[in-house]
Amino acid sequence: MTLTELKYIVAVARERHFGKAAEACFVSQPTLSVAIKKLEEELELKVFERNANEIAVTPLGEEIVRQAQTVLEQAAAIKEIAKRGKDPLAGPLRLGVIYTIGPYLLPDLVRQVIDRTPQMPLMLQENFTVKLLEQLRLGEIDCAILAEPFPDTNLAIAPLYDEPFLAAVPHTHPLTKQSFITTEELKKETMLLLGTGHCFRDHVLEVCPEFARFSNDTEGIRKSFEGSSLETIKHMVAAGMGITLVPRLSVPGSALEGASNAGQDFGDSSYVRYLPFKGEAPTRRVVLAWRRSFTRYEAIAELRNAIYACELPGVKRLS
Repeated sequence: MTLTELKYIVAVARERHFGKAAEACFVSQPTLSVAIKKLEEELELKVFERNANEIAVTPLGEEIVRQAQTVLEQAAAIKEIAKRGKDPLAGPLRLGVIYTIGPYLLPDLVRQVIDRTPQMPLMLQENFTVKLLEQLRLGEIDCAILAEPFPDTNLAIAPLYDEPFLAAVPHTHPLTKQSFITTEELKKETMLLLGTGHCFRDHVLEVCPEFARFSNDTEGIRKSFEGSSLETIKHMVAAGMGITLVPRLSVPGSALEGASNAGQDFGDSSYVRYLPFKGEAPTRRVVLAWRRSFTRYEAIAELRNAIYACELPGVKRLS
């Protein structure tokens, strides 16, 4: 068997489609199919069950694919060890980031990495937590910036910062007369939520679990709406459709209390006001995660240093 054949079966197991796997490996489908058939003949077993509608991995095939992924990682590690002998930071770093962190951290982070380690460009991937964890497991990305909690996948974890939440309300809302907000006050409002799959949606529901019921007759709740991104939801808030919770880094500096034109970050006619929580604010912990088998320790350390060099206003940095 060859590393190329192992690469092909990992791709088919991921895509569940020979054509898509061939495209991902930059080969023709016949080339990929012949190589996999040759491997199955050598092993004297079927790795995949084929039918007209889908490709399934056999039970033994699942074990073989997992071992193939490990072999491919170890083979890649040999090349990385050789690179580290010349320059531990040489070569791109594949970084995944969840949707509710990427837009607010990446612009500053990319500038920091370019200034500090130009020989280590970032290859960026935004996605949901569950997808990034899968990409980490398969070796498609090297590390990811995530918000806890997430399933224990035996990853190495380094805490980065604790980020408080603020309430975003229309600037015409009666709550804007207050300096703070409470969770009890939130229960009486129309809450705008991110769609299913966003971990930040779960964080909001931890603060206000009542909104998970989506019931019109539940006391104190009128209706909940869903949006595809935090920025979409902020515009819905600006239009007066309800209120929401947002992480601190997503709040423009111009929108904070005390800034000139505070709260005005959607133009002349639409406004959003951001209110902190009274007492201890709900927060999320943001971490950097990577496979324990990943060998570029210096690259991870430099990425952490670049993150800490970002402004990160209003968050509690963690060592």
